[in-house]
Amino acid sequence: MYKSEIIQLHQLLVNLMKFLVDNGIPREKFSEYLNLTISPHHIYKTKNEHKKAVFLLANEISNVLADSNEIVPTGVARRIEYIWDRLKEDD
Repeated sequence: MYKSEIIQLHQLLVNLMKFLVDNGIPREKFSEYLNLTISPHHIYKTKNEHKKAVFLLANEISNVLADSNEIVPTGVARRIEYIWDRLKEDD
């Protein structure tokens, strides 16, 4: 993916996170992402930084949905978590 596409995906996931928070999911469920120093508006950040933010936020969203509504199968949530863990190890 191009950097601009990753940034668009990042923004989409942020909008989904805000929707979930507005509809009763505690903001603390996204604490690891919220502690990052990157947002979709930080276009000067590297492609890799945005990619890691996307996978972290996707991981937190999938875990929230798997836990609270059972919309996302736990296998999908586990796979995203596995990818996120591998990305963290690359640092």
